[in-house]
Amino acid sequence: MHVTSDKFSDNARAAIADPQLQTGLFVFGKIFPLLREATVGKLPEFDALRDAAKDIKVHTLNNLGTYLEAFEARVEEAGGRVHWARTAEEANTIVEKLCAEAEARNIIKSKSMVTEELELNDHLIGKGYNVVETDLGEYIIQLRKEKPFHIVGPALHLTAGQVSETFYEAHKPLGRTEKVEDKVKLVEEARIVLRERFKQADVGITGANFLVAETGQVAIITNEGNADLTATLPKRHIVVTGIEKIVPTLDDLSVFLRILPRSATGQETSNYVSLYSGPRRARDADGPAQFDIVLVDNGRTDMLGTPVEEMLRCIRCGACLNACPVFTTVGGQSYGSVYSGPMGSVWTPALASVSSAAKLPNASSFCGKCEEVCPVRIPLPSMMRHWREKEFEAHLTPAGQRWGLGIWAWLGRHPSLYRTATNLAGIGLRLMAHTRNGRRMVTKLPFIGSGWTQSRDLAAPPEPSFLSQYREGRRR
Repeated sequence: MHVTSDKFSDNARAAIADPQLQTGLFVFGKIFPLLREATVGKLPEFDALRDAAKDIKVHTLNNLGTYLEAFEARVEEAGGRVHWARTAEEANTIVEKLCAEAEARNIIKSKSMVTEELELNDHLIGKGYNVVETDLGEYIIQLRKEKPFHIVGPALHLTAGQVSETFYEAHKPLGRTEKVEDKVKLVEEARIVLRERFKQADVGITGANFLVAETGQVAIITNEGNADLTATLPKRHIVVTGIEKIVPTLDDLSVFLRILPRSATGQETSNYVSLYSGPRRARDADGPAQFDIVLVDNGRTDMLGTPVEEMLRCIRCGACLNACPVFTTVGGQSYGSVYSGPMGSVWTPALASVSSAAKLPNASSFCGKCEEVCPVRIPLPSMMRHWREKEFEAHLTPAGQRWGLGIWAWLGRHPSLYRTATNLAGIGLRLMAHTRNGRRMVTKLPFIGSGWTQSRDLAAPPEPSFLSQYREGRRR
């Protein structure tokens, strides 16, 4: 997975300076949390379902091999095939061979974060295949050659005008020379263009929301219905999914079907919930003749038994993104990764490397809202803290920050020197302070402290200090 997360700071500054994006982010950051709150409020047992979902995921991860093998056996019983991919390269090669086996030229895809992670589209296009995304948001960002803005809404950052311009340039070769800006007409245009892609497709590639070990079924949950067309119209259906998507039984799946839409989009249920269990049978009216599932590891088993193992519980709902004050300020493109927001700040270092994504775990206020809304109770702040520690151990943090923390730790082990240093620092800050709105505030700090005061003020330390008040209290 190619990432440009090292440019996060520059990307964030550009995003904050973009008034159009800021307007969209403000609306987005208000609407989704309110929708979630409204639907969750109608379900008194929501927290109990979250606990159940967490327990199911913990149990499954503790017995991952057993359930994956059971899933494989059920798929094969139904006439499908399961392929195991340890790396992104293996997964892409397997999919390429399956497409060649089907003598395919035209491939349609439904929304899949795993295939984004694998950069499957680029691989297949490089081999000469025509690959078209059929989810409206994914189709738009494919035309724009962008990464997804949000794991649920890939193109939420774009205005109707931007989409209109994108469609105008992309669809002119198809004979559509009229530029339209009305949102309804833009959707109609996309449907007309994509309808032909569906008709021409030799292979359909989907992801999976869940895999059911008990039955060998693949659960796909959408609001547009394009995934069902992708899975059933072409002669071959290929599912590409991460190994962590497995759940033991259909009863377990029902738990997630109640918490996922409420957490993702504030819906009580998604428009389409489909279960696929193999190729077309003799009595079936339609469906694919071949059914293949590519189970992708790509670093997931390396996370087992580590401080970030709990990230494998993630069901890709996006609730943590919607609640995050950083994400709703800078947007998904700033992260330079397929995965953004709090979950991306844990996933990206795990799947790429700490060195390439060190800035992401630092893009957090640690307010804890992400953990509060997570439907499977993933402790995201503690895992971001883990990556910060790894960053520090690898000397990836700025030298000034490392020296500052080292001096602070040394002073903490010498109480008398600590008191002297903090007293001197307090005197210095009070001398630098100015009165603003009746309060003494420090508006400009020197050296490494300048980054803090570039965008905020620091309250001057009170007089007398806490330690002096504490000593005085003990004397009484």
